[in-house]
Amino acid sequence: MFADMKKILTGNHIKLIAIIAMTIDHLAWVFFPGTQTIWYVYALHIIGRLTAPIMWFFIAEGAHYTHDMGRYIGRLFIFAVISHFAFTFAFGIPMIPLSSGLFNQTSVMWSLAWAVVLIALFRIREIPDWAKIALIIIICLITFPADWSSIAVMCPFFLYLHRGNFTAQTRDLVIWAFVYATVYFFFLDKPYAFLQLFICLSIPILATYNGKRGSWKGMQWFFYIYYPAHMVIIGLLRLYLHGNVPIIFS
Repeated sequence: MFADMKKILTGNHIKLIAIIAMTIDHLAWVFFPGTQTIWYVYALHIIGRLTAPIMWFFIAEGAHYTHDMGRYIGRLFIFAVISHFAFTFAFGIPMIPLSSGLFNQTSVMWSLAWAVVLIALFRIREIPDWAKIALIIIICLITFPADWSSIAVMCPFFLYLHRGNFTAQTRDLVIWAFVYATVYFFFLDKPYAFLQLFICLSIPILATYNGKRGSWKGMQWFFYIYYPAHMVIIGLLRLYLHGNVPIIFS
């Protein structure tokens, strides 16, 4: 279906789309707290669904291209720790994980770091299959309380396994979107469960990826800085507009 689409966007272009969509989504949370179903609030959050799958896709790309998997993993975990404090401040969540609930206890970066750990472990042929299955279960439990939960581990992992086969990657995104929507439906919020299916809007954008990073080599570091920095601004807006109260459920 997407095979004939022109490959016109570099990785930098697509990451910029993700950054813009993420900013719109987070501003919607701070200006319209909670799971409001007013059409324009819902629409802003639909735009925000573009970000996570693009991040998952480029985590898989990064795991493929990195020359030093250990440094890549270490950098992601440092980023996850910094982002934890920015994320909890932004949305008014206690900084001690699990002290206010089971969901949205830390940022998606925690799951993404573990996704690369899982990819690295599956590269080790000496690890038996039963142990790899056990590792999947353990890592999913560790990342379940994060934003986007264990889906942000499993989807990048499968995108990595199916790298070079965009049809299979499309299927991965659709399947995990439905899994996440199902969890959302039964445990969090039914209208916003359907919102998660708009993850699939990222597929036509990713289909235009030309496999090139782009001329600006600083995009990776820009995102590492932008993510926690914009979260701090969101947190300051939250305090100014609403006081020290949570604006997202946990």
